[in-house]
Amino acid sequence: MSRKLYYGVAWYPELWEEEALAHDIAWMKEVGINVVRIGEFAWSTMEPSENAIDLTFFVQIIERLHAHGIDTIMCTPTATPPIWLSHGHPERMHVNERGEAMGHGSRQHACTNNGYFRTRSALITKHIAEAVGNLPGLIGWQLDNEFKAHVSECLCESCLSLWHNWLEDRYGRIERLNENWGTAIWSQRYESFEQVPQPGLAPFLHNASLKTMYQLFSMEKIAEFAGEQAAMIRSYSAAPITHNSSIAFHVDNEKLFQGLDFASYDTYASASNYAAYLINCDLWRTVKRGTPFWIMETSPSFSGSLESCSVPHPGGYVRAEAVAAYALGAEGFCYWHWRQHRTGCEQPHGSVLSAWGKPTIGFKNVLEASLAKEELEPLLLATVPMQAEAAMTYSDRAKAFFRTEPLRKLNYRGLVTEYYSRLLEMGIHRELIMEGAELRGYKLLLTPFLPSISPVFLERALAFVRNGGIWIAGPLTGGRTEEHTIHTNEALGQLEKLAGVETVYTYPIDGTGTVGQAFGLSASLGMWSAVFEPREPGAKSIGKIRNGGVAAGLSFITERAIGKGKLVLLGSMPVGEDGDAMLKRLFAYYAGEAGLKLRTDATSGTIVAPRQGDGYTLWVIVNMDGAGGSVTLPQEGTDALTQARLAAGQLTVGSYEYRIIRFAGDGCEPR
Repeated sequence: MSRKLYYGVAWYPELWEEEALAHDIAWMKEVGINVVRIGEFAWSTMEPSENAIDLTFFVQIIERLHAHGIDTIMCTPTATPPIWLSHGHPERMHVNERGEAMGHGSRQHACTNNGYFRTRSALITKHIAEAVGNLPGLIGWQLDNEFKAHVSECLCESCLSLWHNWLEDRYGRIERLNENWGTAIWSQRYESFEQVPQPGLAPFLHNASLKTMYQLFSMEKIAEFAGEQAAMIRSYSAAPITHNSSIAFHVDNEKLFQGLDFASYDTYASASNYAAYLINCDLWRTVKRGTPFWIMETSPSFSGSLESCSVPHPGGYVRAEAVAAYALGAEGFCYWHWRQHRTGCEQPHGSVLSAWGKPTIGFKNVLEASLAKEELEPLLLATVPMQAEAAMTYSDRAKAFFRTEPLRKLNYRGLVTEYYSRLLEMGIHRELIMEGAELRGYKLLLTPFLPSISPVFLERALAFVRNGGIWIAGPLTGGRTEEHTIHTNEALGQLEKLAGVETVYTYPIDGTGTVGQAFGLSASLGMWSAVFEPREPGAKSIGKIRNGGVAAGLSFITERAIGKGKLVLLGSMPVGEDGDAMLKRLFAYYAGEAGLKLRTDATSGTIVAPRQGDGYTLWVIVNMDGAGGSVTLPQEGTDALTQARLAAGQLTVGSYEYRIIRFAGDGCEPR
């Protein structure tokens, strides 16, 4: 890809006649679109009957777009296999946990592990790559579309056989599986791998190990499928490869993107939930570190289907989304979609043009964001996002554990977003990182909601602490083994040993009236909790239960110095307004101890994205909540858009407004 910012749309030229195509391209040029994504659902157009493959139309479309100065992301169409692959072949279809085979007509209806599906997917991908892989204007590839967005684990016969092979590769002997899963319970012991079932219908709940391991198996297999497609493309094309994923889907994004070239995702967060939008920017920036990420899909106004429609974005919000994304490290910002579908199940979905070719309610938003992108592009291309000093772990593996064990309907994505939003509101520049990420450059590490801590992660986090980092672990962290069983030596396994505490109880603390006290504040405690007694030298209580029956006097927050740093255990979640204040006080205290500099006093709803230039810093300040806000400039700066000099002190921003401030040096300390 060339060095520029991309502003794009998803387009389905195979659905429209020539007059509409010419109309669309002219309007794309008018609004500043410079990249288009095509082909993701077009398998039946490319191969209307088995082996009758013809890519001429798509070659011509890419060439036509290039002639008008518009680049192309080409997609593989494997999310929507054609009728000749589906009809009369239920063995090729996805099977849900009720044993129901999917029918033809939507998408993701085929099992991606079926051998015939894999063969045909490889063949159509090969033909596409051969036909368009070296065309001028082809700048990238997207594999499939939103893996596992509408389905989760498949329970077909193909998957059953692969499941047994996976188990044998993992455990070697059935005795080891029985031991690790504890299958003596409820007479679940197996005599061979072929006897291990899939987690389909059952009278009650499945063994936790079975349910969680099957999810991990499914995640590995979808990453394998992506790897096969990527390898085929690379035989014919040097353009980088991605997939439009999400933290909402049933995939392990860390595994999925290991074999891909750049990260991209889809997001349809509402304006009222802007934290759910920003958390994606702060996560996907780190998935392929050093390579800009893409927002491959977001709505120009609202999302919708035959059964639902969201609230249209308020005026100015989409521009704020685009500015925030580019400032936080995005190279591409793309809409779904260009022209409203006139048929199908997503007819009500927001678009740039209507089905009859006229501007929609979102059209003004697209124009505003386009102008902002043009204004910011030279400033952003001359700088790079600054690495945060605070990192928070995100784990799709943890999400699998919570799907198996949601307790009181806990949702991993919601838990993580709410926890993250506090860092956002506090003005702490932050990043979300996958479990396998390096910790270099960070000073504060937060790992909430990580039921199982792998030995590799534990070793890396311990080295981080010994070198001076502060690690806040919990809540709901470390209480399960990698097989989704309970530790039998300590409640939190090795984490507990390192913290120098003894977990006295683990129990559901909600509804017990338990109140904790820490940092001079009191708050009710909630969620499944662990409460402690410090036992080892250096371990001390930071937060104690003031009122809580048998747990009164025990600790719910502890810390222990290890090497140059500290390990902090948060065993219970402070809840309510008082709990929110306590958590923020905890974060602020340890942010201070860790020596975080990348922090501002931006008012809630306004963010600062710091970027590093050659000897200078840019602050991209964006109001995200529509209420306006302010931030204190730590030193004299320059408005990078107007060149006006600005004194140190308070700077206000209006509703969905953005400002770009240039500082000499690192922009962190008053000068």
